[in-house]
Formats: sequence, structure tokens, C-alpha cells
Amino acid sequence: MVAFLGSLGHCIGMCGGFIVAYSSAKIDTKSSKSKQFISHLAYNLGRVTSYVILGMIFGYLGSVISFSTTSTGYFYFFIGVFMVLMGLSLMGKIKFLTSLEVSLATNSFVKKAFSFLIHSKNLYSFYGLGMLNGMLPCGLVYFFAVSAAATSSVFWGGVTMLIFGLSTIPSLLGFGFIIGFLKQSSFREVMIKLASLVIIFYGIYMAYLGYSSVIK
Repeated sequence: MVAFLGSLGHCIGMCGGFIVAYSSAKIDTKSSKSKQFISHLAYNLGRVTSYVILGMIFGYLGSVISFSTTSTGYFYFFIGVFMVLMGLSLMGKIKFLTSLEVSLATNSFVKKAFSFLIHSKNLYSFYGLGMLNGMLPCGLVYFFAVSAAATSSVFWGGVTMLIFGLSTIPSLLGFGFIIGFLKQSSFREVMIKLASLVIIFYGIYMAYLGYSSVIK
């Protein structure tokens, strides 16, 4: 639910530029609808692939780092506070993630890779663009990466990020067809706020679990 609502708000803002750019440079509007659909799908599958890889990495990190009951409580409390701050950042109340997102997105390596892929016309380049986009910093990705680490499992960490990625596909896949509606500021604001509130409440719950573990 968080991923789907976030995709209608935050992801359209974060990834919309990518979609508009490659749609303009790489997709011939005269080509068949099926070919255009496959190109957009390849891009989105590339994103999901990156998310699954990140989920497996964070799941592995969560499995190799052993915590005592007390340290686990502190860990969950820290995660909860982080999620609350992230939710407030997504709502625009504080600038918690903005500087990191902007600095990495404007990295010279990222720019060169994007330039190379945007000028290629083959299907693999759409997939590559999706993978590149999936590796860029994003508040929602951070939230689910932390959730993947909390599973303490490579497999379930990957599954967590897979669910996240698949939940963002409907809005981004249809972005080119209903771009005007999804870019309406009022609609995006509502979706971002709903996703942010869910993250904040979940963060408070995680912090409470951590606090309860420490004081026992």
C-alpha cells in the first residue's frame, strides 16, 4: 500500500523526468503500441531488478549482524525514528533526504551512464536505464531497504523489495498515457501525504517496539 500510494505521488516526481526523457529520445510515437509497451515494461523490470538486488544485500547485512535483545531494541528504535523523519521529509516538512537524493542523482558517473543509455535504441538500453534509475537514492527505497534488512534474510529481503518494485509499476507504466492527470499537483500531494502518514505511523510503531524491548 505504501509503495503504490507513494508511486502515485513521490515516484512520479522522482522518476517522471526519466520517463519523459527516454520517451522523447528513444520511443518513436509512430511505432506500434505493443512495441512502446514492451519498451516501458523493460524499463520498469530494470528498476525492479535493482530493487531486488538491493533487498538481497540489505537482507544479508541484517542476517550477519547479530544483536542482543537490548541492542535489537535500540536498532528498532533508531529505524522507527528514521522512518518518522523520512515520512516528514516526503511530506516536505523537513529537508532530511533532499540533499542526498540531489547529490547522488547529479553524480558524473550517473550522468555519463544515462547519456550512453539514452542514445541507444535497443531494448536492453531500456532495461539498463531502469536499473540505473533503481540505484538512484529515493526516500521510499530507503524505507523498504531498512525493512529488507529487518527480515535478516537474503531471500525475504529480496522479496520485500520485489513487492515494493511491482507495486510501483502500474503508475509508472501508465505515466506516459495519463501524464497530465498524475502530474496534477493536488492529486500528487494527496498521494504523497497518504504514503508519508503510513510510513510515519509505522515508524512510531517500530520505535515503540524498540523502546519496549529496551525497558524490559
